[in-house]
Amino acid sequence: MKDRSKLTTEQRNPRTAEIDAMSTLEIVDVINAEDGLIAAAVARERKAIAAAVDLITDSFRRGGRLFYVGAGTSGRLGVLDASECPPTFGTHPSMVQGIIAGGRGALVKSAEGAEDFASDGADAVDAKKVSSLDTVVGIAASGLTPYVIGALERAKRLGAAAVMLSCNPSIRLPVEVDITINPVVGPEVVTGSTRMKAGTATKLVLNTLTTAAMIRLGKVYGNLMVDLKASCDKLRDRSERIVVELTGLSPSKSAGLLADAGGELKTAVVMHFRKVSRTEAVKILKESDNSLRQAIQVSD
Repeated sequence: MKDRSKLTTEQRNPRTAEIDAMSTLEIVDVINAEDGLIAAAVARERKAIAAAVDLITDSFRRGGRLFYVGAGTSGRLGVLDASECPPTFGTHPSMVQGIIAGGRGALVKSAEGAEDFASDGADAVDAKKVSSLDTVVGIAASGLTPYVIGALERAKRLGAAAVMLSCNPSIRLPVEVDITINPVVGPEVVTGSTRMKAGTATKLVLNTLTTAAMIRLGKVYGNLMVDLKASCDKLRDRSERIVVELTGLSPSKSAGLLADAGGELKTAVVMHFRKVSRTEAVKILKESDNSLRQAIQVSD
């Protein structure tokens, strides 16, 4: 068994050493104060995060995929980020995938022992048929989770790009990776409870990785999600409002334009600005690398 006593995520936080004797308001205040340290910790990793975004974007442009691999909270956060990409950015569910130790059941019920076997992580990577086109991001607050290490080792052997996201700056990773992202958030409010600060830092980093990559791919115009899938009333309303904002058309005409475009927001906007049919708009977008900005600017 590895000695984890010196890991940052296992240290006692002196600011919360007497938290059980505090009032409810004091407990809330100290947790909030500790959470206030997280954004700065993530900001210090900005260059590593940007480098990882470029790796991921390159994978996507070559037809590859992004895989998050983690256990417990880390795994759940990876699955969460992956599951939010299709409705937000119109991606195919296979483009960004989350792999969690213990499988789908571990999403709703703790399966902590599932993280202890590196071979299971390697097998999970094999099951996804990871290749040199893909990027694999291992998520482990401690940086030592065997399941994650096994997955990264196998990914590297298969020629995939490998990124490690952890919150322990002092460890020597037992696997060679292309990029390490290591926001130092310090000891947790409750010793070892990495679902707290480390988990929040992880969520911030994962949000940035996929959002920035999708922006680089042209799935955002300005700050509007122009590739969203209008799969519910909220998103249908958002689609119509975006078309109204970009085209200046009335809500009713925007709804009609979207209908003519088969519900595809980008296609609708190109149809409007280029005065073309749906088929021609789709062709223009393809020739513009699916960038709405480029597709519109072609006519300038």
